[in-house]
Amino acid sequence: MPTTIESRRDALRKITASAAAIGLAQMTLPAFVFPGQADEEDLVPFLDMPRAKPGMLDWETLTEWITPQDQVFSVSHYGVPTVKAEDYALEITGLVEKPRKFTLAELQGLPQRDQLMTLECSGNGASKGFMGAVYNSKWTGTQLAPLLQLCGIKPEATEVVFIGADRKKETIKQAEVEVAFGRSMSVANALDPNLLLVHQRNGKPLEPGNGFPVRLLVPGWYGIANVKWLTRIEIRAGRYMGRFMARDYVTLRGEKRGDQIEYVETSVSRMNLKSIIARITRRPAKDGLVPVKAYGAVWSDGTEVKKVEIQIDGGDWREAKLDKEPRSKYCWTFFSLDAGGLKPGKHTLVSRAIDATGRIQPAATDDEIALKKTYYEAYQQWSREIELTA
Repeated sequence: MPTTIESRRDALRKITASAAAIGLAQMTLPAFVFPGQADEEDLVPFLDMPRAKPGMLDWETLTEWITPQDQVFSVSHYGVPTVKAEDYALEITGLVEKPRKFTLAELQGLPQRDQLMTLECSGNGASKGFMGAVYNSKWTGTQLAPLLQLCGIKPEATEVVFIGADRKKETIKQAEVEVAFGRSMSVANALDPNLLLVHQRNGKPLEPGNGFPVRLLVPGWYGIANVKWLTRIEIRAGRYMGRFMARDYVTLRGEKRGDQIEYVETSVSRMNLKSIIARITRRPAKDGLVPVKAYGAVWSDGTEVKKVEIQIDGGDWREAKLDKEPRSKYCWTFFSLDAGGLKPGKHTLVSRAIDATGRIQPAATDDEIALKKTYYEAYQQWSREIELTA
C-alpha cells in the first residue's frame, strides 16, 4: 500500500523537530544598504569600468541588502526549460530502499524553513565586464536530508546526483547524445541539514530563470552547485562525471613543488573568501583635500570573517568597519572606511578579507591566482581606480 503524503509529513516532523527549533521562519528583510552613507556624499565613478548590464548586480546603485529581482543574475547552460507547477514531480531514486516522487504541493506541504544566503557565480569577477553575478536572498523550502533519510540510503552509496529539467545534445568521445544538466556531491555533504529544496525567493515563487518551480540550495557553495529546475535526485555508488563536474567548472591551478610547477584540476564547489569595494563617495574639497569614504561587501563559505582591510595607493593596510547588522552566516556583510582627505588626482583602492582561520584573500599576483589557468573561482583582490577633482 503506497505511503500517503500525510504519513510522510508525520515522519518528517519527527525527523526535523530539532531543526525547526532553530529555523528562521519569521525572518524580516532589511531594506537598506551601506547605512553609514550620508545624503551629502556624492558617488565617485570608477575609472575604466563598464556599467552593469541589465539582470546583473549594480554595486553603485544597490539600495537593499536583499537584492531586488531586476538585479538578480541568471546563468543557464542548457537554456531555461518550461516546467509547469501542476506537472512538476521530484524523483528520489537510485540506491535507496524506497524510491519516491514528490509533487510541488507535497514539497510545499512539508515543514518549511527560511535561509538567508548570498549566491555567486564562480566566475564572477573574472573580468571587468562580469562583476555583478552575485545576489543576496531569503530562500524558503524544505530540508533535503529528511527526504533522503525517509527514502533510506543504502550502505554502498557514495554520491548524490542532482539532475535538472534542462537538457542538451552533447558530443562526448565522438558520440552525440542528449544529456541533462547534473551536479553531484558526497552523501555526507548531501545530508547537511542546511541543504534545502527551495520554491520561493523573498516570499515569492522562484522566477523561471532562477529555477522555478524548485531548485537545490547549498549554503556556502558556488551557484553551479545549486541546481535549478530540479527534477531528479539519484543516489549512486560510483563517481558522477558529468560535464559540469569533470570538464566544465573545473579549476586548473599551478602548485609549486620546489622549482617545478605541478598543475592540478579541482571541481568547483565551496565559495572562497572574497571582498570587493562596491562604491566610493566624496564630500566637497576642504583645504585642498577631498574627504573620501569607501564602501564594500565581503562573503565566504560561512567561515566567520574576522576583518576587512583597505589599501590606498599602495600604502599601509587600514582596517575597515564591518556593519554589525544585518548579519547572517551565509550572507555578505557590508563594510566601510573613512579614508580621510585625499589629494585631487587619480587614486587606487583595494580591499582584502581575512577570516577567523587566518586565511587572507589573495592578490592577483599571488601564486594561487597568478598560476590559475581558468576563470572559475575569481576571488582575487580587485583594485578600484578613481579620479578626484578639487
